[in-house]
Amino acid sequence: MNLSYWEYKTWLSNIDFTVVGSGIVGLNCALYLKKQFPEAKILVLERGLLPQGASTKNAGFACFGSVSEILSDLRKHTEKEVLQLVKKRWEGVQLLRKNLGDEQIDYQNHGGNEVFLKDQEGLYEDCLDNLDRVNSLLKPVFKADAFQTLPNSFGFKGIQENYISSPFEGQINTGKMMKTLLDKVQNSGVTILNSIRVENFVENIDHVMIKTDHFEFRTNKLFIATNGFASQLIREKVKPARAQVLITKPIHNLNIKGTFHLDEGYYYFGNIEDRILFGGGRNLDFKGEETSTFGETTLVQNSLENILRTVILPNTPFEIDLRWSGIMGMGKQKKPIVKHLGNNVYCGVRMGGMGIAIGSLIGKELANLAK
Repeated sequence: MNLSYWEYKTWLSNIDFTVVGSGIVGLNCALYLKKQFPEAKILVLERGLLPQGASTKNAGFACFGSVSEILSDLRKHTEKEVLQLVKKRWEGVQLLRKNLGDEQIDYQNHGGNEVFLKDQEGLYEDCLDNLDRVNSLLKPVFKADAFQTLPNSFGFKGIQENYISSPFEGQINTGKMMKTLLDKVQNSGVTILNSIRVENFVENIDHVMIKTDHFEFRTNKLFIATNGFASQLIREKVKPARAQVLITKPIHNLNIKGTFHLDEGYYYFGNIEDRILFGGGRNLDFKGEETSTFGETTLVQNSLENILRTVILPNTPFEIDLRWSGIMGMGKQKKPIVKHLGNNVYCGVRMGGMGIAIGSLIGKELANLAK
C-alpha cells in the first residue's frame, strides 16, 4: 500500500516515541510518556482491530496470587523475590484503580477463593500448614492476614471442606477498563493505529527504522509492549501461552460471587453479573498451548465444561454462550522484563499471566526508561 504525502506527513513523520502494542502495558507507557513529554508526538501501533493478546481477553481478575501459587513461587524464588512480586501486583492494582476510577472499570471487591478438589488433599494440607508462613511473609504488603479459611458457602461439589480465601482480591470489567484507558490515551493527544503489524526494526545512532506490514517509518525511540508476542520481535526469554476461556449464558438466581482459583491457579472462574466465566486448562497440554495462535481445543474446552458441570454448577443447568482465547507471556522467572534493548529501544514484556495486576505499573516503568 502506497501512502500519500498527506498520510505520511500527518501520521508518520517526526515521531518522537512509538509504542508497539495497545494492551494495558503499551497504553500506560504511552500515557506516562505524554505526562513526561507533553509536546512529544507519540504513536501506538496495534496488530488487532482491538487490543490483541490478553488485555481484553482475560478473566478480569484483580488478583495477586493464590496460596498454592505463592508456595509454588517460593520453590523457585527467594522469599524476598516473592514478596516483591506480590507487592508489585498489589500496587499495580491500586494504580489501575487510581488512574481509571473504580466505577469506570466496574471494580468489585467480593474477595478471592482457592478451591481444592477432593483428590488434592496433599496440596490442600500443604497450603493449610503454610498459611501462617505466607501470611507472615505478606504482612508488610497488606498490613493484615492476606489469607483465611472459609467454608464452602457456594455449594461446590467434590471439593475439600474449606476455601482458602483473601478479602483483598477483586474483579473488574476488562472491556470497560480497556475502553476507558483507550479513551484516556487518545484524549491526551496520542495517536493509535490499529491492524498494523510490526515486522522488524533497525536501530540507528539517533533513531529507529520500523517496518510494518503496510509501511515503513522512523521514530526517535521505540517501546515494545507485545508481551506474549514479544519473541516475534526481540530475543528475550518470553514464551507465548494461550489461555482458553468460556462464559455461560445468564443463570437465574446465580448466587456465586467473587473470583476462584483451582488446581494451583491453572483453572480460574468467577461471576460476571449472572454468568459464570471459566478459563484455564493450559496444564493439560503445555506444549500445545505454547502458541501465539488464537483458538480453542476440544481437550481444554471439554475439561472446562466437565468441571463446570460436576464441581461448580452440579445442580444447575447451564448453556455456553461464548468461547475465546488470549495469549499471555510467560517465562521461567515470574519477574517482568523491563529494560533497555539499545540506546533507543526498550521493552516491557513477560507479565506472567498477571497483566491486569501489574500492567499499569510496568507501563509506567517502561516509560520511565526514556528519562
